[in-house]
Amino acid sequence: MTQRLLEVENLTVEFRGDSGWVRAVEGVSFGLDAQESLGIVGESGSGKSVTALSLLRLHARRTTRLPEGRVLYGGRDLLSVEEREIRAIRGKEIAMIFQDPMSSLNPVLTIADQIGETLRIHQGLDRGAARRRAVELLDLVRIPDAARRVDEYPHRLSGGMRQRVMIAIAIACRPTLLIADEPTTALDVTIQAQILELLRDLQAELGMSVILISHDLGLIAEFAQRVVVMYAGQVVEQAPAAALFERPIHPYAEGLLQAIPSLEEDAHRLSTIPGNIPDPGNRPPGCRFSPRCGYAEASCRAVTPPIVAVSPTRDARCPPRVAAMGGRP
Repeated sequence: MTQRLLEVENLTVEFRGDSGWVRAVEGVSFGLDAQESLGIVGESGSGKSVTALSLLRLHARRTTRLPEGRVLYGGRDLLSVEEREIRAIRGKEIAMIFQDPMSSLNPVLTIADQIGETLRIHQGLDRGAARRRAVELLDLVRIPDAARRVDEYPHRLSGGMRQRVMIAIAIACRPTLLIADEPTTALDVTIQAQILELLRDLQAELGMSVILISHDLGLIAEFAQRVVVMYAGQVVEQAPAAALFERPIHPYAEGLLQAIPSLEEDAHRLSTIPGNIPDPGNRPPGCRFSPRCGYAEASCRAVTPPIVAVSPTRDARCPPRVAAMGGRP
């Protein structure tokens, strides 16, 4: 039986705004097995990054609260352990690659200092040993001339190389779980492919589980074994990647797949989802996707649909579509 590494149960995240507390993420649940790759997809504002940051309690404590939920890792609930314990886990057992390497890297510190900080804190290496290990890590993430690049500052590196530095920092302590939050944003397609290949190779070499967060379904299709689809702070569908791409159940997942550009000659117009994702402080009653959904019924606008188990490995938050498909994935 495959070992379950991470279990997120009913995670709810609220932020304090000018008009009070706003619920950004509500009732998010999913699991992750050892050495599994999981994709989390959805438009900007769907709650993907909020969910990922919450796993390691990286939101500002004074303006954030988590009224419900658990994040179980190694028998511990990461949302309730002491601050000292979660700090020991961050970077060592669970690491994260952030969206924008230019804003995540410190512009006044060399690459050696920034990789070395993680090694000194979690592995107790001295400055010399940390620098030598930093060179090895730059080699591992395929940065050419690593012995010279390690003494560069971030602004001297290209966008692709900065992202590789972020990956080197994340894997420095050989984490069990790597969370990659939009790791290819703002990179050209060639560099995107290289970063994705690098993540695949590192996952195999280090035996990590990986959560890949992206709005790009093409990347998710190439990388993930399972996919969680989020919309307006909720999970609306989760399934094995092959099943989801072959036959999506939730209308939002279907819309995302139809919006992928096609190379077919008769594809003259790109399919789109009408409307916009709702503001967290002004979400519609009932199904949050109903104002944009071509399948919506009166009941969809009146009652918030539960997430329904379609099979042991798949569920969706759209009872009418589940029923129309005969309850099969």
